[in-house]
Amino acid sequence: MSVNLAKGQQISLTKSGGGELTVVRMGLGWQAAKKGFFARLTAREIDLDASALLFAGKEAVDVVFFQHLTSDDGSVRHTGDNRVGGAGQGGDDESIIVDLQRVPVHVDQIVFTVNSFTGQTFEEVENAFCRLVDETNGQELARYTLTGGGSHTAQIMAKVYRSGGGWQMAAIGTPAEGRTFQDLMPAVTPHL
Repeated sequence: MSVNLAKGQQISLTKSGGGELTVVRMGLGWQAAKKGFFARLTAREIDLDASALLFAGKEAVDVVFFQHLTSDDGSVRHTGDNRVGGAGQGGDDESIIVDLQRVPVHVDQIVFTVNSFTGQTFEEVENAFCRLVDETNGQELARYTLTGGGSHTAQIMAKVYRSGGGWQMAAIGTPAEGRTFQDLMPAVTPHL
């Protein structure tokens, strides 16, 4: 059973039958907004990019994105760049897989961001979402809808973080400006 997350909501990453999750996938999907006949004819492709920023405390120690598909330790892996979207409410256009058991002990937070590499605002995107899936069985655990459009070009989506002996997920949903994950670093810092 999937949970629809609201901004700021947190969930535990414990299996419903007990035990910890071992491998999760953060999926991102989107479509270009199509409003009216003329807009459909002039619509440009939209290249949204998913990134995973690995932190030890407030220090960034690694990043996984379309130009660095696997973390240095191999625990986080991006499945590849999608430059046009199209999945929308269906499957994922981009995915980042996290092997929680392999994440180094010093890494205590992984922040997921999305940015419009082509520079369009979220007013030009529809059906955008991120979701967390138990990769061992394909069960969707949580979904965060990137609602509201807006004149921003990026969003800090969510984070998974160590809490006690396990992992938690928090939906962040904060708009930001930037075409790359580097542009988003100042906006990410308050969420650590």
